[in-house]
Amino acid sequence: MVSRKSQGLPLRILMIAPTSFFSDYGGHIRILEETRALQELGHQVTIVTYYKGSDMPGLDIRRTAALPWHTDYEVGSSRHKLAFDIYLAASSLREGLRLRPQIVHGHMHEGALIGGFVARLLGIPLVFDYQGSMTSEMVDHDFLDPEGVIYPIAHRMERFINRRLPDAILTSSVQAREQLNQKFQVNPAIIHPLPDCADTEKFRMDLLSAEEISRLRLLLGIPPDRIIIAYLGLLTDYQGIPYLIEAASILKVSCEKIHFLVMGYPNVNHYRTLASQAGVSDYITFTGKVEYRDAPRYLSLGQIAVAPKISATEGSGKLLNYMALGQPVVAFDTPVHREYLGELGLYVPPGNAVELSNMIRLLVRDQPRRKMIGKQLRERVVEQYSWQRAGAAIDRVYQQLTSG
Repeated sequence: MVSRKSQGLPLRILMIAPTSFFSDYGGHIRILEETRALQELGHQVTIVTYYKGSDMPGLDIRRTAALPWHTDYEVGSSRHKLAFDIYLAASSLREGLRLRPQIVHGHMHEGALIGGFVARLLGIPLVFDYQGSMTSEMVDHDFLDPEGVIYPIAHRMERFINRRLPDAILTSSVQAREQLNQKFQVNPAIIHPLPDCADTEKFRMDLLSAEEISRLRLLLGIPPDRIIIAYLGLLTDYQGIPYLIEAASILKVSCEKIHFLVMGYPNVNHYRTLASQAGVSDYITFTGKVEYRDAPRYLSLGQIAVAPKISATEGSGKLLNYMALGQPVVAFDTPVHREYLGELGLYVPPGNAVELSNMIRLLVRDQPRRKMIGKQLRERVVEQYSWQRAGAAIDRVYQQLTSG
């Protein structure tokens, strides 16, 4: 049982989030749940973030001013992020001088870069919350050409941030720790693996009654005789959405009684069009954005979950919510997926829609196996991946850094 009391004195934490916090995907969930866990331990957390995003009850969120020439921007890498980060740096410095924190906690590389400047100015430690390689993510988003002239510059900047600025690094996976150590030669003594976690009270197997499930299926237009294959996350190519559409096409040919429930944004209309062109509009429902508070209900409809993400460096915290709901997961075979799922994962080669459809077909036709694997995954996430446990781990790092 994890204690809900800090190991030392409560601290003032300046958390820098270079994104539109809060939005309903990915790293935002990590920032939210880490903050809640730290607050439960008695720490005061102030989050500095971009001017857009949803305010969350109980969180102290300080936003930048809006850019005068750009009121909207893309998810992920964008040419506008430099301007946003200049505003974020100014706001972070202002809040640092006002708050006088004992720790700066920077998320992602921009947060670590800005946080490093603020932390040095205030003479306090910087904790870098590492959620994947900066240059690899930019390549995944087609924002950076790995053969281009800018790539070496970006890689050197990433190396500088990784090696020179943090007093401690929290990685979202053990695989990320190995990458930092081997690729960037970061001192392993400052690296602390902190995998993403799940709220196992909100995401649980008995969340909805059979009647509630029937009503929700009817609302979404999903036939009652279909096995639902669930996905919740960003809708982008590097997250593998085209492979889901291709798998649906293959499974439709063999007349499988399945239906893909694909939840998330952006690019919803783009992928609906692709599904229509592939002739599988009747096999896929795109819900659009699902707010985090509603995610447990919608995900509860799934009997099988899919993780077709092809990135080898980013975290994949959505798996833990699938696991908490007792859903077997068909995943592309990557180190991060194996770290979370272990021997209970159902792996297929990355980018192979044929094998993806074959594995889904096997599970669709084997209900006892689905239930057995789902039950074991639920047990695994309860034992190893709770946010309370993660909060206690962060607290230990904080106390080590502030105790001298």
